[in-house]
Amino acid sequence: MINVVLADDHVLVRDGIKALLEDQSGITVIDEASNGKEALEVLSKNKPHVLIIDIRMPEMNGIEAVAEVKKHFRDVKTLMLSMHDSEEYVVKSIQAGADGYLLKGSSKEEFLKAVIKVASGGKYFTGDVSSIIMNNFVNGNSTSVDASKKVSTQLPFKLTKRERQILGLVLELKNNKDIADELKISKRTAEVHRFNLMKKLEVKNLMELTNKVKEYQLI
Repeated sequence: MINVVLADDHVLVRDGIKALLEDQSGITVIDEASNGKEALEVLSKNKPHVLIIDIRMPEMNGIEAVAEVKKHFRDVKTLMLSMHDSEEYVVKSIQAGADGYLLKGSSKEEFLKAVIKVASGGKYFTGDVSSIIMNNFVNGNSTSVDASKKVSTQLPFKLTKRERQILGLVLELKNNKDIADELKISKRTAEVHRFNLMKKLEVKNLMELTNKVKEYQLI
């Protein structure tokens, strides 16, 4: 059973999400909150597996709340839910420690997939968001956002749009079959793109790829 806490300042949104989740066997909503501060108070009493939290709320927004969750409730996984797909929101959410980022327009199937993936210890960033994270690769640029500014770094390589998508999925720890399914291509094509990506970045395994990402502040 996956226990969930919902934090959103709109009751109708919470009701809709609750109905969607509890229609799925194995998921239950144990409590709700209308802002970030209330969410932290709820977590001090109930320890869910996943906190699904809206990014924009009064008193304390989702990004601020997630940062506090990671400090005081490290076992609680966080899934950011937002109407906004701007690069600033996405990157700041990741920096705060969000385990996933999902757009409110996502399908029921993707919503459930994200909750299950995050609850199991994985990361889930919707395809549109993965593209946002990697959007500067096409031009050979990387953007790293901190609380107050953006820093651009020239990269010694350029990636195609497809390679950019593949990199985002690989960093989510998806295998070739998962990548093929998500991009609607054959498994063999996914393998070829992944091979070309690793070759272009001059890495041989996931550890080296992760180090390369950190080296060039790709995320």
